[in-house]
Amino acid sequence: MATAEGDFLVQAATYLGAAAIAVPIFNRFKLGSILGYLAAGVIAGPHMLDLLHQEEGVFHIAELGVVLFLFVIGLELSLTRLWSMRKQIFGLGAAQMGITGAVIAGFFVAAGVMPMNAAIIAGLSFAFSSTAFALQLLRDRGEQNSPYGARSFSILLFQDLAVIPLLAAIPFIAGAGGDGADWTAAAKAIGVLVALVVIGKYALDPMFRLVAGSGSREAFAATALFLVALTSLAVSWAGLSMALGAFLAGALLAESSYRHQIETDIEPFRGLLLGLFFISIGMRLDLNVIAQYWWIVFAGAVGLVAIKAGLLFIVARLAGAARGEAMKTAAVLSQGGEFAFVVISLGVSASLFSNGESTLMSAIITVSMALTPAVLALAMRFSNDTVETSEGLEEAPQKQDHVIVAGFGRMGQIISQVLNSSGADVTAIDKDPGHIRNAQRFGFKVYFGDASRLDILLTAGALEAKAIIFCMDDTKAVNQAVTAMRERCPQAVIIAVAHDRVHEIELRPLGADFIVRETMESSLLAAREALSRMGHDSATIEDYVQQFRKLDRERLLAQVDAGPEAGMEFLHKPFVQPERRDSDG
Repeated sequence: MATAEGDFLVQAATYLGAAAIAVPIFNRFKLGSILGYLAAGVIAGPHMLDLLHQEEGVFHIAELGVVLFLFVIGLELSLTRLWSMRKQIFGLGAAQMGITGAVIAGFFVAAGVMPMNAAIIAGLSFAFSSTAFALQLLRDRGEQNSPYGARSFSILLFQDLAVIPLLAAIPFIAGAGGDGADWTAAAKAIGVLVALVVIGKYALDPMFRLVAGSGSREAFAATALFLVALTSLAVSWAGLSMALGAFLAGALLAESSYRHQIETDIEPFRGLLLGLFFISIGMRLDLNVIAQYWWIVFAGAVGLVAIKAGLLFIVARLAGAARGEAMKTAAVLSQGGEFAFVVISLGVSASLFSNGESTLMSAIITVSMALTPAVLALAMRFSNDTVETSEGLEEAPQKQDHVIVAGFGRMGQIISQVLNSSGADVTAIDKDPGHIRNAQRFGFKVYFGDASRLDILLTAGALEAKAIIFCMDDTKAVNQAVTAMRERCPQAVIIAVAHDRVHEIELRPLGADFIVRETMESSLLAAREALSRMGHDSATIEDYVQQFRKLDRERLLAQVDAGPEAGMEFLHKPFVQPERRDSDG
């Protein structure tokens, strides 16, 4: 028992150590974390240092990373977002996927490399691009919202959608020419999917509301993971892919108020397990086979990049992209993708591919990823478009007037209502399930989450927001959020609501662009009305209010410098009468 436990710890330490060494090195040379994980698996695996064993068991655990990856993708694909980008996704994306898959599959069949059913799956596998790799390249260059970045994102989005039916279809394609359709199995699968949709629509929000009411982050994360596991198992029992179940669970929660909190809590598990998946793929790469057929691997990688880039360029041009924009779109998506590893591994399980074919295809995809930065650099050099326009683009992924309102209490409700009515896209966040439930009664969309946490704010889109307004009930939470956001994003526009004078004094050195005291304006409004009822004219009232603001600011600055007892002389200083001021002047 002790030996088994010790062996497990050695294996775990080796995995973590390999990732900790390889990933930073590959990121340093802008090759991406995926290649780093793959390299870690190759080096530590049975074909080199032989530090890692039991790769089959590890691979099954690592598949949970893919499951969680698809769950997060489902969370991001709300029906509203899909509909707004429908022309780019289902036009440009479907054309790229279909044409590329057909050309590569046709080549395999014509060359006699594999039969039709295997060639179809192989062709569509190679049609995938790496979502993680491409988006990281765009992010590194700050071009994720450029016209070619938006087009690339739309194509990747369709690929993310296409992997689900492809995974579901593999068992049927693998059995082509068999005993015919199993209508009982099909009915079973449809029944499970319908049941999950109905349960998700009516049960998920109440369940998460109950868990959120406990205030336990651990319980919330455990519930989200339990939901993913349960949905995946149900879909797997129906004969479909576990990945389909995870995607469905995410899609059901895409419009939920708890989406951002779920995504944030899932992220550490997803990242580690997905990294483990890529390490396990690297372990499976048989270096002897690759060395024996190195020319096939190299020629295959170059050919894959050339075919995909050429077809992507044509498709983008036909969709109205400028020449340079089409070149960059083609370059950034020219590599094979991580979903190909998933599809190929499932193809091996379904006896569509041999282990040797799987190794060669995985090696080709890996090398194509390594070629992408150089291909994109060439595209940038030969692209001579001086000005890119978004003509023909349905909608960029990020909205232009996106504002985050953190806290949906008394202040947050009014702020959100004004911004919504002005046409701004408001993302409201609150950690009180009662606030969320009341907001829903009046037609407001509020997401569950602790807005004092930087990871929650980033998940909600804080880096792209036009402004972030902090108006939570907890003063410490406001201070913590302002500090963290200013450190993470110095250029962010931060507006903070102070509960009282003491809180405003605390907030001033933290870096908020604008601070408003919660009771200040309402108190001044009441004072204006009282002065009016006492017979003062509007000009005099306005003068008094401005004098008060000046005295209050002077006292506040004194308190910031010398403490709360400073500036007492400003408290009882009488206003200068307007007529006296005129005569003095």
